[in-house]
Amino acid sequence: METICQTCMHHCRLKDGQYGRCGARKNEGGKIVCKNYGKVTALALDPIEKKPLRRFYPGSMILSAGSYGCNLKCPFCQNYEISMEYQDRARAFELAPEQLVKKALEYKCAGNIGVAFTYNEPLIGWEYVRDTAKLLKQAGMKTVLVTNGSASLKVLEEVLPLIDAMNIDLKCFYEDGYRRLGGDLETVKAFIQRAAQDCHVELTTLIVPELNDDVSQMEEEARWIGEKIPLHVTRFFPRYQMQDVQAVDVQTVYRLANVAGKYVEHVYTGNC
Repeated sequence: METICQTCMHHCRLKDGQYGRCGARKNEGGKIVCKNYGKVTALALDPIEKKPLRRFYPGSMILSAGSYGCNLKCPFCQNYEISMEYQDRARAFELAPEQLVKKALEYKCAGNIGVAFTYNEPLIGWEYVRDTAKLLKQAGMKTVLVTNGSASLKVLEEVLPLIDAMNIDLKCFYEDGYRRLGGDLETVKAFIQRAAQDCHVELTTLIVPELNDDVSQMEEEARWIGEKIPLHVTRFFPRYQMQDVQAVDVQTVYRLANVAGKYVEHVYTGNC
């Protein structure tokens, strides 16, 4: 029996036993099952600024947790070792929501304020985000989502009431660029606009050669973002399938950040 996954814009039509493009959702007997639920591949206590979030509890620490899989296929992925893996190849350990919350509480003495769902795309396993975030809120801790924003609004509504802050990747600002990455610009724009209504949102654009290093494109992007949402303009380094491409020149990042600053009040540079 074929079943359509409703988690993101791909709407994968899956036969029984088949995984979706994300590598984490599977048709089992006509039901779409989240196979990376509670499967953690990376866990670290990070400065909140590393998410990056600069205007949400600055100076604090946050326990960052990631799983495996992603619904985009960016050739410059910074975490491809886990984001591009499936269950049979991912080196993951079991960590139930209750266990992750317990770990977060144990790190309060080190300045931890909560949990950030990050590293891979957390919303392909939105059920785990939802269940863990509920427990974190009950424990009086903060919840952060680091996402590509390529999820359906239905999924966003499931988790949004439980999330305090998000950093959302805005990969580029033209449809063909998003198609090259396996995504959809309008999906991301709608996600950003809805999320910003109810939680703290900051955006990140990684400047990648021949994808989004054009001044006119940055101007259009920044004009759309507007004054209120902070933007992080960060520098590409060779990774994954673009290891033969030189890192973006620092001055290019600064120039594009200055362009964005004409429209966005808070613009930050990264990896410089």
